[in-house]
Amino acid sequence: MSSRTLTDGAQLRVARPGDESAILALIQALADYEREPDAVENTEAMLTATLFGDEPRVFAYVVEQERAIVGIAIWFVTYSTWTGTHGIWLEDLFVDEQMRGRGYGRALLSALAALCVERGYRRFEWTVLDWNEPSIGFYRSIGAEPMDGWTTQRLTGTRLEDLAGN
Repeated sequence: MSSRTLTDGAQLRVARPGDESAILALIQALADYEREPDAVENTEAMLTATLFGDEPRVFAYVVEQERAIVGIAIWFVTYSTWTGTHGIWLEDLFVDEQMRGRGYGRALLSALAALCVERGYRRFEWTVLDWNEPSIGFYRSIGAEPMDGWTTQRLTGTRLEDLAGN
């Protein structure tokens, strides 16, 4: 996908160099929304290296409305040993609060679903906070199903370092 015009004239496109500041602002807005305003350690330079470096492993689609980026989908490729195929993990989906209700979130998800189908990927997955009822309702409306019985596990900081040292 290179670019697609949405019904109101907004552009859904692949992120490109120069978008880092706007992407980072939306990442921060997402952290604020998710009640973790001090959690973002990312920088524009880190986004440049991650998204546009020699071998990018993380990708982003953006929605641009009147030369402002108002929505992001940041994702990477996964692999399922059970299906023997790749998939997409959606790390972040966020649309500026004042731009919600215009179909931008659905358009971003649709673009990623289309990429899965085009490439033969069999899974498109993400997480959502248990308390985020508006998002949960939206995801159910597009046919997403919760993965009951699965809990995300995470190692960070000294616990990660401790395990690495053993």
